[in-house]
Amino acid sequence: MSLSIAYSYHKVASSHYFNLIAWRWTLASEIKLYAKTSYGNFNLLINNTLCKIYSIVMCQLIIATTFMSMATFHEPTIIILKSYPCLSIITSITTLGILIALACSEYLRRKSPVNYIFLFLITLALSFLLAVSVSQYYPNQVLLALGIATIICFAFTIFALQTKIDFTVMGSFFMVAIIILLVASTVVILIPGKLMTLITACIGSIIYSMYLIYDTQIMVGSNHRYSITPREYILGVLAIYIDIINIFKDILTIIVIGD
Repeated sequence: MSLSIAYSYHKVASSHYFNLIAWRWTLASEIKLYAKTSYGNFNLLINNTLCKIYSIVMCQLIIATTFMSMATFHEPTIIILKSYPCLSIITSITTLGILIALACSEYLRRKSPVNYIFLFLITLALSFLLAVSVSQYYPNQVLLALGIATIICFAFTIFALQTKIDFTVMGSFFMVAIIILLVASTVVILIPGKLMTLITACIGSIIYSMYLIYDTQIMVGSNHRYSITPREYILGVLAIYIDIINIFKDILTIIVIGD
């Protein structure tokens, strides 16, 4: 399987761009609603929610890193992942179903412990898909991408918390960008090419870096125009987690093509 085909397959399979658009639409609806009904202790409440969200995201990243380590350094795991491609297809369908269920049901997103169970399942599914994706690359490429992605995500998160620029008003622009990325990824599948794959990966890394700033700011609230209701912290967790995963994947693709 060529690099461009492999990248395109895992990009579409694990990210689920069609469902991600619906997921972003759900998130945007909750942001708009809460922006109109915010009240007194909003800042304290949202800051506590932000700490909760990033604590959960850190746990998710530990799980994802564990899966990636097994797929990168454990030879039997690598052989299994390459021998049974049907596992990634089944996991992709499962992930799609869980995301749709969460996007459509307030009960599943807000009711504890049901929301944590679904969150854990989708974390396992996305981590497995990420492991399948990195299993075809060299360990030094994966480690380099991981290091760069960590620095980028940390830097953009700090920037989002410190800057006076309000990125929460750019939700519509980012939505259009993700649709364009969907079209570009589809083109890469139909017309494989190293240059097109590189361009798509570069654009994707930029879009998801901007989305990381956007998602962080809607969790913070404060002086930003839009904020998310603390009851929808599961939306925030998955949004940030997916941003980080896709930043890593795009950077890994750029590194692989550059070698």
